[in-house]
Amino acid sequence: MNLPIVKGEYRKDYNLKHLTWFKVGGNAEIFFKPVDSEDLASFLVQNKQKLPITTFGAGSNIIIRDGGIEGVTIKLGQNFSNIDFTDDGHLIVGSSCLNFSLAKFCQVNAISGFEFLVGIPGTIGGGVAMNAGAYGCEFKDILVRIEAIDFAGNFRTFTNEEIGFKYRGNNLPKDLIILKAVFKVNKGNSEDILARMNEINAARSSTQPIKERTGGSTFANPEGFKSWQLIDKAGLRGYRIGDASISELHCNFMINNGNATAKELEDLGNFVQQKVFEDSGIKLNWEIKRIGKVSSRGLTTG
Repeated sequence: MNLPIVKGEYRKDYNLKHLTWFKVGGNAEIFFKPVDSEDLASFLVQNKQKLPITTFGAGSNIIIRDGGIEGVTIKLGQNFSNIDFTDDGHLIVGSSCLNFSLAKFCQVNAISGFEFLVGIPGTIGGGVAMNAGAYGCEFKDILVRIEAIDFAGNFRTFTNEEIGFKYRGNNLPKDLIILKAVFKVNKGNSEDILARMNEINAARSSTQPIKERTGGSTFANPEGFKSWQLIDKAGLRGYRIGDASISELHCNFMINNGNATAKELEDLGNFVQQKVFEDSGIKLNWEIKRIGKVSSRGLTTG
């Protein structure tokens, strides 16, 4: 395989398991960390073989299947995590910045509206991509525009309206890597902001298994319903396949109890889908992304 000449680092057959919150999954055929956006653009322009491309964030809301990921897995590192102000007074944030880091920056600088981010694992890029939300707020409520690059190496900008936000998703092209997000700035009181963040953290600690190996919410909430209530009603609280289980604390969280495989987690999620549909007639849609190849040791559907 002839790889493009880059300034960043390539690693072959790279173990991704340690980068995910579930601590499961196979290896990346090629793992690439560009040093900056120009390096990333250079790689994309040179990718004449059209190697498959997968982007990887904080690994918080994802299952990497046991067979690993073909092609090139791209992870944007610390050089893509800066927080700064634009000339017109907006916040501009690198896509690999953690949601918690931005929430804390805004609290220190008395900027309100970002408190909900303290309760959302992952990165800004991932949050934009899935229109992540919690406690009555979503990314669509605070975003002005994004700066991105497509798989051909073209830099592109999309406004909030052009992104086409919807519940846990958007209408952006699939061949796109988000580089930066620009946000509205509304001044607030730093102490009030901190108090709200503390409330959110306390609520999470008491209702979610945040100290476990988990991937956040497994399923999106169907309109008019809460996924956890439907799962509980179907009698699946604590249900287990191998070392993967439904959390006793919050039914919409799956847990790796030590040695679960990606297949066990995905099979558990698919089983929950089936049983909830049989019980209530409502289909739950995955919120956790599942990517990569199934292992030759067994097939997973869904």
